[in-house]
Amino acid sequence: MAYTSNQGVRIHYRIEGAGTPLVIQHGFSDSPETWYDLGYVDALKQQYQLILVDARGHGASDKPHDPHAYDVQYNATDIVAILDDLNLPQAHFLGYSMGGLIGFALAKYAPTRFFSFIIGGAHASARGNSAAATLWLERLLQGPAVIPPLWDAPISPALHARLLTNDVEALMAYWRKRREMPSLEDVLPTMAMPCLLLAGDADPRYPIIQECVSSMPNATLVTFPGLNHVGTLFRSDLVLPHVLRFLATVNQERSGQR
Repeated sequence: MAYTSNQGVRIHYRIEGAGTPLVIQHGFSDSPETWYDLGYVDALKQQYQLILVDARGHGASDKPHDPHAYDVQYNATDIVAILDDLNLPQAHFLGYSMGGLIGFALAKYAPTRFFSFIIGGAHASARGNSAAATLWLERLLQGPAVIPPLWDAPISPALHARLLTNDVEALMAYWRKRREMPSLEDVLPTMAMPCLLLAGDADPRYPIIQECVSSMPNATLVTFPGLNHVGTLFRSDLVLPHVLRFLATVNQERSGQR
């Protein structure tokens, strides 16, 4: 198990495969295990050095109960600290939901460290934060058993069991901070690196994701008809071909520029 520290908070990560580095960041209340369960790791580690991160407040990383610790800029600097720990000047990035939001934060605070961004089920706007925070905070007061139903999708017994191990106080601290988080939309016009956005058209975030893409100079949106937020992540059979093709194209373009 590998750890790095960012301003006193220990962040856990693991490495799989070899090749061009690719940071992979999970969503809220989740862990890297889901990337394994859904086949993302097996498909990507054949060509890439995967850096799977436990976001602060999750998995084997530290779980502060102070909302201040969950400023999204700290999530970004956590990943920069890992890249520094590994002596990697740059990497690709793949994040879903909360992980995608962290991707926008990385584009704002550490843009030179990334070849490209793959962002699923996330946008840079602060719209909806207050309502989502209110929902999660009210439900989390009842304990971790409320988390699986909030995923709004059929989940495996293994995932169900993992969700119940979450530190509820840490998750509540995250939402208390997220409720007041300003928009990251100012970063969108600056994201000149190749970007791939992924979203189901039944995801409530979808209209705002479309708006974000229209403000990004080098972004492609892939839409998955009929799929909701979690359902898109779960359809790795549909998502992975786009991810692999995008990464191969970016790497080929990088090679041609050398």
